Amino acid sequence: MTRVLLADDETMMRAGVRAILGAAPDIEVVAEAADGRQALDLALRHRPDVCLLDVRMPHLDGLGAAAELAKALPETAVVMLTTFSEDEYIAGALGSGAAGFLLKSGDPRELIAGVRAVAEGGACLSPSVARRVISHLGNGQLGRGAAARARVAELTGREREVLGLVGAGLSNAEIGRRLFLVEGTVKAYVSAILARLGVKNRVQAAILAYEAGLVPAS
Repeated sequence: MTRVLLADDETMMRAGVRAILGAAPDIEVVAEAADGRQALDLALRHRPDVCLLDVRMPHLDGLGAAAELAKALPETAVVMLTTFSEDEYIAGALGSGAAGFLLKSGDPRELIAGVRAVAEGGACLSPSVARRVISHLGNGQLGRGAAARARVAELTGREREVLGLVGAGLSNAEIGRRLFLVEGTVKAYVSAILARLGVKNRVQAAILAYEAGLVPAS
């Protein structure tokens, strides 16, 4: 059973997300918070597997809560709940250690799949969100692309292939099926890629994959 803490200052939004997650037999919402500070307190009390945090909340916003959770509960995966209008805000959180970004207006199945993915050590970053975040990273896009290509040039051909599929949002199992590899081998590749690139998680690896032009066309 994956235990989830849900934080959003809108009561109806929390009710909707809880209802969606309640349809999954392997997911349980163990606590709800109306602001970031309450989310931190409840997370320390319940130690959930996953925290779903709204970006904008009173007292302490989702980005601040994510940064503090990464220090206090590094074993808890954090997923940001957002809207497209907040892309620039989210771009500043890429270094916070969040394991994913989900759209509030997205498919309910994506929410369930995302929670399952991060609970298993993966990431949930839809290609549409990744593209929008990258497009708002500010000036110097070409310079970042060149720097990203230089970083991934140190990877083997197979590692670059795996990284591109991580950037496309595929899970380890999906990558394995695409490349005819067992899931354990894919997991080993991903761990090696994260270490060699010096990134914290699959989300940061996915952003780098986009910047380097490794993500295959859908």
